[in-house]
Amino acid sequence: MVVRWRQRTWRCPDPGCPVGVFVEQHPALVAPRGSLSCRAVTWAITQLRHEHATVAGLARQLGTSWKTVWRAVRPRLVELAGDESRLEGVATLGVDEHVWHHTPHKAAIKGPTMLTGMVDLTRDDDGQVHARLLDLVPGRSGTVFAAWLTERSVGFRDGVQVATLDPFRGYANALRDELGEATPVLDAFHVVKLAGQALDEVRRRVQQDTLGHRGHAGDPLYRIRNILRAGAHHLSDRQWDRLVDGLGRGDPDSEVLVAWQCYQQVRSAYATPDLAAGKKIAEKILATFSSCPITEIARLGKTLRQWKNTYLGYFTTERSNNGGTEAIQRPHRTAPPHRTRLPKPRELQAPDAPGRRRTRPPPPTECPMSPESRPVDPGSLGPAAHGRHTGCQRRPRMNHPGTHPSPRGQFSAVVNSGDRPLQMAGRLDVAGIRRSPSGSLLRHRLCIFPKVQHVGGRRVTATSLAPES
Repeated sequence: MVVRWRQRTWRCPDPGCPVGVFVEQHPALVAPRGSLSCRAVTWAITQLRHEHATVAGLARQLGTSWKTVWRAVRPRLVELAGDESRLEGVATLGVDEHVWHHTPHKAAIKGPTMLTGMVDLTRDDDGQVHARLLDLVPGRSGTVFAAWLTERSVGFRDGVQVATLDPFRGYANALRDELGEATPVLDAFHVVKLAGQALDEVRRRVQQDTLGHRGHAGDPLYRIRNILRAGAHHLSDRQWDRLVDGLGRGDPDSEVLVAWQCYQQVRSAYATPDLAAGKKIAEKILATFSSCPITEIARLGKTLRQWKNTYLGYFTTERSNNGGTEAIQRPHRTAPPHRTRLPKPRELQAPDAPGRRRTRPPPPTECPMSPESRPVDPGSLGPAAHGRHTGCQRRPRMNHPGTHPSPRGQFSAVVNSGDRPLQMAGRLDVAGIRRSPSGSLLRHRLCIFPKVQHVGGRRVTATSLAPES
């Protein structure tokens, strides 16, 4: 249904009239000098609030321009933002920084890169938190947050009983000055994150002290880096065995072990069902960590002691945390969806010049070294035949007198060395005779398939190496 409104215009016959022309106004239908109806403006604001719509998208749906939509929507948004009734009933206030964009050189166009967001984290009658964004102000500092609190009414400031925040001293100072009666609570996630960072720093330092380099794939401590960060109650028997083995071989002075125990202690304070028991663990952490001989753990203990009251506030406010503030900003932090685009010049495939084209003969279907070679079922090659890289490094090419030159190309293979099969993947660069790590000569029977085969609808590259009996 389309409603058309014929707007009447009057002219004043009095020559001394300062206006001269009068246009019929209907504020309930269209705002004065407006181009969109009040109903269209309300619909546009709803789309912006709840559907993450853009002004450009709304302009396309309404069949008008971006400037027309924004000129109609902005006054209404300013009016709604100034309505203090939306701040009524806020008992738990969360504050966190928000990254508006990652292009500081375009701050004159896009605005400041960092904002401060305030979120309502008040629980309902069932004890559930429904995070509600209250405001976003430009800047990330205690001065910005304190100015926002000062602009609020006395009733709002008196009604806030709990304030959750990240370990940022600027926000803590603003809460101390403007909301002195509220209980500040340090976010549990960031406390566990600080403990995990201390554990990683100890692991990296011990790695450098013992092996002299950063973590490699086969290093004991590097292999258990993810197991160290997991909760002890989540580990399986196999993970426990890997943890004990890695610490036994890579932690000679038990520094990583002590740091891991401290990390698990921080986690257990929050995971304990009884808040009183969790508070005792937290108090023990505050009393012992700062005197730890491990530098990283001692620094963590001193940091937590500086935030003592804020850290213990979690256990006196029924597990209040800043998770709702982080979650309500998550839709704005996600990566934009992938969009097709034209390739850049350097991404275009350069045509092969006649003088630079590299020609390769097709790989032989059977090994020239052994007439007894037979095809191998690609399904028997294991997961390496499907392109999984298992860490095999390229070995130097060795051609011995009296042997055929070594074939080169992509390979994925299973090598049976004694009773223990090894999966390898990488570049094929082997000779008919190769020296083993022990120095003895090993003769291999090579079975080389074409470079690409179709097995079960999938493209696989298959080559088999097996010791010659």
